Amino acid sequence: MIRNVTVYCSSSNHVAAVFRESATALGRAIAAEGWSVVYGGGRGGLMGLLADAAHAAGGRVVGITPQMFIDGGHHREGCHEFIVADNMRHRKTILEERGDAFVALAGGIGTYDELLEVICYKSLDLHRKPIVLVNVENFFEPLLNMIDHGIERRFISPHKRELFFVADSVKAAMDYLKC
Repeated sequence: MIRNVTVYCSSSNHVAAVFRESATALGRAIAAEGWSVVYGGGRGGLMGLLADAAHAAGGRVVGITPQMFIDGGHHREGCHEFIVADNMRHRKTILEERGDAFVALAGGIGTYDELLEVICYKSLDLHRKPIVLVNVENFFEPLLNMIDHGIERRFISPHKRELFFVADSVKAAMDYLKC
């Protein structure tokens, strides 16, 4: 049963409107289900839009970030719960533990790091939580091609592609999570 959705996404403010819209839509959709948004605690980029939208829609927002981002003023105030992690590794651990499902929106290296770790852990049977990539504007196509290339070259077992669901929209991602 899903109560908390951990969302991985960009902290950049310099991304196309379609990606900003997907973060806002996801925040609203998670709140509409009565689920909490669990995320990296940032106030900028898709992270801030996600949290603001969930909060505005009456949803619960849990931010998790290391002290270094608080010191730099990058955290979002007003979370219902705010957890200060010891470091980035600790932050990822808490994000993984608190989520009943994982959703990745477009993002950078940090998003890829978080996403690939939860996929890897699922492949090792360390969890059985749903993982969804919201593939707006085919953002994740290069990653998916790389995984397929690994499968073709026999570095990755073909069934590993079933560890996650690729959604072409926030609605498709939510439909998958509600099943």
